[in-house]
Amino acid sequence: MMTTRQAVSPDSPAGAEKKLASRHHVLDLDDFSREEIELVLDTTDAMKEVLTREIKKVPVLRGKTIFTLFYEPSTRTRSSFEQAAKVLSADVINIAAQASSVVKGESLVDTVRTIQALGADFIIIRHPQSGAPYVVARAVKAHVINAGDGWHAHPTQALLDLYTIRNRLGKIAGLRVVIVGDIAHSRVARSNIWGLTTMGAKVVLCGPPTLLPWGLDERSSCNEAYSIPPVTVETNVDRAVEGADVVMALRLQLERQQKGLLPTIREYVQLYQVNASRLAKAMPNVLVMHPGPVNEDIEISLDVSQGAQSVIQEQVSNGVAVRMALLYLLAGGNK
Repeated sequence: MMTTRQAVSPDSPAGAEKKLASRHHVLDLDDFSREEIELVLDTTDAMKEVLTREIKKVPVLRGKTIFTLFYEPSTRTRSSFEQAAKVLSADVINIAAQASSVVKGESLVDTVRTIQALGADFIIIRHPQSGAPYVVARAVKAHVINAGDGWHAHPTQALLDLYTIRNRLGKIAGLRVVIVGDIAHSRVARSNIWGLTTMGAKVVLCGPPTLLPWGLDERSSCNEAYSIPPVTVETNVDRAVEGADVVMALRLQLERQQKGLLPTIREYVQLYQVNASRLAKAMPNVLVMHPGPVNEDIEISLDVSQGAQSVIQEQVSNGVAVRMALLYLLAGGNK
């Protein structure tokens, strides 16, 4: 197991000696050790180097077939996985549930077993139901990577967020990371909480009480029912961002919310929008993040999302390298 920052090259046999435990799937970060996360982040450094080459291609996944199976719309995640796979020379087949036999009543298990029979080495799945990737992992021999399931988890988004933070600030341990917005409906928030705390960051959750998981309030230090490690909860965003090293705004999950959770969008903007006046309370070099897509001028002001402190586009670029690293490690580059 690699425990120091060490480049892992997909072109070098030395990289093949590193091992990501005995992991066959990536379904969430709640069972990742600090060493495993560091291995992914260190391998990402090598993958970023590949992406700077004139010919962005390495043969490490030649002969492998990767299926993306998305039951929900996606631009960033799906395109990122596809690009990552192609740079590693894998064959990629994209399946949109709306254009498959799912519309005829085919079950999830039948769909993935069909994909397995077609020779899948990897299945990248996004599904509106929490836990769906776990069902898939039990049904197939292929590697399964969770690209987002319901409100539950989005591990690759959290890994690219961790990488972006470490790449910019040089560390994660000891940083104050504030996550603002719709915590209750956010799979990104949950995976980030696990990843950040595992890496030693101090996590602060902030949002309207109606958009916090049940049982969390400003006095909570942890919440076993929500299955997250200890965090600080603050319903006042101005207090939350004081001294913050990183502020991550979350998209309002309007498609997943029940009606009546917010009086008006205007009130949310007034009380919880990440804007310049609030960021003035944070550290001078604060990073501003957002998993995308951004509801412009709602959860984050336009001048901040496009300003010098924003690393939103960098998150997108880093996502390709992080997903390359995971595909490489799971395929055996770690053995």
